[in-house]
Amino acid sequence: MAGTWMFALAFLCTVLSLQASQAQAGYAHFVMDAKTGKVLASENADVKNYPASLTKMMTLYLVFEALHDGRLSWNERITMSKRGAAVIPSKLWVKAGTTFTVREAVYGMIVKSANDMAEGMGDHLGGSQAKFAQIMTRKARQLGMTKTVFRNASGLPNKAQVTTARDMAKLGLALQRDFPKEYNLFAMQSFKFRGKTIRGHNRLMARYQGVDGIKTGYTNASGFNLVSAVNHNGRSVVGVVLGGKTARGRDNQMASLLDRTLPKASRGTGNQQLIASASSSKTFDVTPASVPLPMFAERRDPIAAQIAAGNAVIPDMMQTSAVRATTSERSAWEVQIAAADSQRAALSLLRNARPSIASSYSGIAPYTEAVRSGSATLYRARFTGFDNQAAALSACKDLKAHSYSCVVMANES
Repeated sequence: MAGTWMFALAFLCTVLSLQASQAQAGYAHFVMDAKTGKVLASENADVKNYPASLTKMMTLYLVFEALHDGRLSWNERITMSKRGAAVIPSKLWVKAGTTFTVREAVYGMIVKSANDMAEGMGDHLGGSQAKFAQIMTRKARQLGMTKTVFRNASGLPNKAQVTTARDMAKLGLALQRDFPKEYNLFAMQSFKFRGKTIRGHNRLMARYQGVDGIKTGYTNASGFNLVSAVNHNGRSVVGVVLGGKTARGRDNQMASLLDRTLPKASRGTGNQQLIASASSSKTFDVTPASVPLPMFAERRDPIAAQIAAGNAVIPDMMQTSAVRATTSERSAWEVQIAAADSQRAALSLLRNARPSIASSYSGIAPYTEAVRSGSATLYRARFTGFDNQAAALSACKDLKAHSYSCVVMANES
């Protein structure tokens, strides 16, 4: 009799556990015009849910960032960590202590949603999953993802790892905007890995015209998740579905949302800054790593605030004009650390950051660039006077070591 009761109790616990997991997979969707930022559809967009493998979008964002600033190269070989090799599938089954290339990791995360590739890259870039998760969350704040918290690089279950439909749309948009060349990889449906053809499972790309990515996700707790981007007939939208009950149901819901919203999206060419190259429109906050990053909507950047609010139309392409601070000669490569609402504030940021690199780069000078949008003006804070790209990259690395965000930019003037 005791054995029977124990069995019944175990069975009941299992059922309750499954019910709890399913209850956590709350449904949400969000669709925005990628050209204007206008919200086209929204339901439970700010309710927290589990991202599952959508997490890999942020891991990929940080890998692309490292490729751009020289910390990684496509053919660089990375040693698989014990943690990475031990994770559950989906995976490419690379053994601990053996190596894989950055290219293999990127393709594996995009096509196969390979957990071992994500965890291995996270361990490499962050030194540990915990540290990499902190980097991921800081980057999320910089991108305006105000409610997202990451705890690992792969999206494997963790109760503290949460996101929202709106936040995931911002990340999908950021990948298009900041890394347009690499973003094209999200259209891959298969790749060759050590003699084998690895196929993906983003079936919506095959059935819906104009869908060029980007990521699926599933765990028991999250339900079936999907972020999709569509570029068709001059219109561009980013859509998110969280908490689908089945993969087919999730895909059908996304298709229905796209059918309903794509005709409403802008066809104009005047509002391209949302998906433009980062070289012309990217801005950064300067925030000490030990201090919680400010929410995107709280920035003094009116364009950023509109995107964060998610319910406003972004004005036409901003006109820019340069404002020299203390230098009359600009170098071919510059380092941008922030954007501020006044030239005085931008110069103050540069003045505070300069001691971090002044001893190594004596020829640098502060430089501000005004970016106008209607009556509003922002001032990008940059250092100029570097001998070459390598010097600018090195300076940016030093700034990051002192808890400043930065990006190396070519002087296109």
